[in-house]
Amino acid sequence: MKRLVLLSLMSLTSFTGVAGLNVASAAEGEGEGRQQSSYVVNNESVRTSTEALQDWRKWTTDHAYSLSGIQPETAVNGKIPAERFKDLDMLKPLLHDKRIVFLGESSHGVAEFNLAKTRLIQFLHEEMGYNVLAFESGISNSMNVQGKISRLSAEQAMKGSIFGVWWAQETLPLFDYIKTTQNTDKPLLLAGFDIQQQGQFIDTSWLKDEKLAKQLADAEKQLMNWGGSKDLKGYQKAKLGLIQTYEQVLSQVKQKEEALKTAYPDEPQILKLMERALKERVRVAKEYVEINIKSNIEMVNYDPTSFLKSMEWRDQAMLANLIWLATEVYPNEKFIVWGHNDHIRKSHSEVQGSPYPVKLMGELLPDEFKKYSYVLGLYMASGETADNMRNPMSVLPVKSGSIEDILGSKLSPNTFIDMRYRQNERGSSWMFEPRFAYSWGIIEESFVPRDQYDGLLLINKVKAPTYIK
Repeated sequence: MKRLVLLSLMSLTSFTGVAGLNVASAAEGEGEGRQQSSYVVNNESVRTSTEALQDWRKWTTDHAYSLSGIQPETAVNGKIPAERFKDLDMLKPLLHDKRIVFLGESSHGVAEFNLAKTRLIQFLHEEMGYNVLAFESGISNSMNVQGKISRLSAEQAMKGSIFGVWWAQETLPLFDYIKTTQNTDKPLLLAGFDIQQQGQFIDTSWLKDEKLAKQLADAEKQLMNWGGSKDLKGYQKAKLGLIQTYEQVLSQVKQKEEALKTAYPDEPQILKLMERALKERVRVAKEYVEINIKSNIEMVNYDPTSFLKSMEWRDQAMLANLIWLATEVYPNEKFIVWGHNDHIRKSHSEVQGSPYPVKLMGELLPDEFKKYSYVLGLYMASGETADNMRNPMSVLPVKSGSIEDILGSKLSPNTFIDMRYRQNERGSSWMFEPRFAYSWGIIEESFVPRDQYDGLLLINKVKAPTYIK
């Protein structure tokens, strides 16, 4: 019942904003208090749980890397000196053959996550040639900003391209950096892969048709409103008209190619992107909105059936968009993907305690892409986070035997550990068995770390972002 109440608090339709729930996981009770528990690793001596935990902590201290800082670097003429990234050089052998690096986060509302990911993006772009940054945000909105980024301020670019959960002072350095790279020989390109609405998504000047532009603007408002409605029959009557409007605009894309290029001078692939964005709107109008309306109706009675269908539908669509971007739009570029841990991890449906027990984007990723991807999960050990409505929440105390406990170090405020290239041995066996960790700093989940992520980054103390309205 509590979990269903939580689901009903979601913002941005099915966007993964979670506020307040303490879910008991299958791993609850593990740690120092279970003196009678024992482990056998590779036929070595039997250990009590206390001894195992001590081994894990010591091994992790010996093998983890400490980041010298998480503050983004300052670019000069679009460049950052290589010596500023010395503490991240350990990533080069791990990522040398990877085409996609997924940067996760256990909460959207953490200032330090925004800072740390910005610095990682700078490193990946400057030092390793990752030239496309794809956000868990609207494919249409990011296209709209990238297409005219030279005309926009960093704040305008941020607000126009990504969801409001990241509109923060700590995210602005990323967009300052993106802008500074645009006049270099390797600009960092902005993309989105989500299908959810973020307000008016295109500059309609290229249509050269005021009547159709107004129809499109009206359709966008109606579609957004219907997503929060419980009037299924009403939407079914209005749906055809909305679809016809989007299809009419879609029919103009190739005819108005030159006008499109003029409106979006900074995006050479604007024709492909605009067609895709409009086709996605048609799909949303045909299928996704009805699922959301059914979810709104069912959640009144704490029934999550349609809500979970909407989560699956959304992640299937996000995956399709990401693969399309990687194969059709930027086939020769390496990608950085920014999203919640839930969306990027490799076997989400196996996570015990998650409010979303379904297969999400990372789990659905084809094996060929998984082979050349690296999935980094971000977690926090203390402080304050925020939900998707920007409400502050205290991070729950670290539990003994948890991922936060094993990785936490008084000597390092920012700790990275690789798991992809580790063998199951006495000190690393925690990676290969169920451990628990907090999603959003409050939801207790149990999973096998190495089955979900290739690496982990723990930030010891965090705070909520400094939001920008």
